[in-house]
Amino acid sequence: MLPQEVIRKKRNGGRLEVAEIAAFIEGITDASISEGQVAAFAMAVWFTGMSRDECVALTLAMRDSGETLDWSALGRPIVDKHSTGGVGDNVSLMLAPIVAACGAAVPMISGRGLGHTGGTLDKLESIPGYNIQPSPALFHKVIDEVGCAIIGQTANLAPADKRLYAIRDVTATVDSVPLITASILSKKLAAGLQSLVLDVKLGNGSFLTDPSETEILARSLVDVANGAGVRTSALITDMNEPLADAAGNVLEIENCLAYLRGEKAGTRLDRVVMAFAAEMLVAAGVVADEVQAEALARNALASGAAMERFGRMVHLLGGPADFVDRPDAYLDKAPVVLPVPANRDGYLSACETRELGMAVIALGGGRTRPDESIDHRVGLADLRPLGTQVQEGEPIAFVHAADRQRAEMVRGRVPALYAIADERPVPRPVVVSRIT
Repeated sequence: MLPQEVIRKKRNGGRLEVAEIAAFIEGITDASISEGQVAAFAMAVWFTGMSRDECVALTLAMRDSGETLDWSALGRPIVDKHSTGGVGDNVSLMLAPIVAACGAAVPMISGRGLGHTGGTLDKLESIPGYNIQPSPALFHKVIDEVGCAIIGQTANLAPADKRLYAIRDVTATVDSVPLITASILSKKLAAGLQSLVLDVKLGNGSFLTDPSETEILARSLVDVANGAGVRTSALITDMNEPLADAAGNVLEIENCLAYLRGEKAGTRLDRVVMAFAAEMLVAAGVVADEVQAEALARNALASGAAMERFGRMVHLLGGPADFVDRPDAYLDKAPVVLPVPANRDGYLSACETRELGMAVIALGGGRTRPDESIDHRVGLADLRPLGTQVQEGEPIAFVHAADRQRAEMVRGRVPALYAIADERPVPRPVVVSRIT
């Protein structure tokens, strides 16, 4: 097979055979195909797209480009969740231990922050000693003993995706639905999943703001994952305001612990966590329907079982044994905390969610370069949800900063990111739709 013939065929709108796709991905993996040829292939796909069968073949070839995990000896259903990213989206931190406490196993391979969105791994690295790159033996031990482990992608999982994504990133081909689909799913399928639930974000704090584009991506992910043999569904969720009431690494860990203590019941965050817990438990076959699943998940919270799983996961992956009991002894605090005042009386009616994420980056809580270190302490806390009635000068958030200068800068920026209306806005559903 000549790489240029595969590129030509796809450029001209032809349908690639499974063997052609497999051979091309093998060439990406062993570097026998040049960077220019990979870029040309990505651009050809960007322009002409892929059929479902082609995308399934691409996903499976990328999955099989490296190690695949085998959990057959575990004796528990293997399930995971993936989010396309947002602001204050710390759902995975609570969801994994809840689902584990209900009888499923969650080997969750997560990522770092991307653009204005926070990363699960960055949040967990706020915990002293937490090892996001454990050995395969330790990863299996934690899953076996706790039922969940949240770690980073290893070099041996879907290595073709790593090279292909790096080239897409610099050739304006990131926003191709088939390539996004294969990139996300190849890593998830390499983790040995039996079922998967996807959180596809929609709104001004997500990467996708158009409802039709969001549904196209969700449908592609669901169709391809099911075509690859993994039972998959997706929930499209609202990201027109931060999901949690905090955005920033330490602050979201604190928010996670508060949630696991039962202190966030009834919030938008709670509705999303419970919706995904129910979806995962039904998909895994633990219970028959969503009503039973939510009851099981809420019992895992109320009994303390989910918190106990989170604490054990943290400890086995290198964190303090008493972390959940004494988090303040281990989590670094920002030295400067300033209130953000409302600029008029009324109801919080809308916010520029993406810009709130960018404000966290401006504080040092995210990266502007891949090799940049971040300040885990900083961010925005006590964010008031939309619909809240406020008075002029009343705090709508608190800035946590490394120094007074940056705190004042962000405090001056955030009020303009909120619209305040005379009447309470109609609340939006946090779960917009379900794709199966």
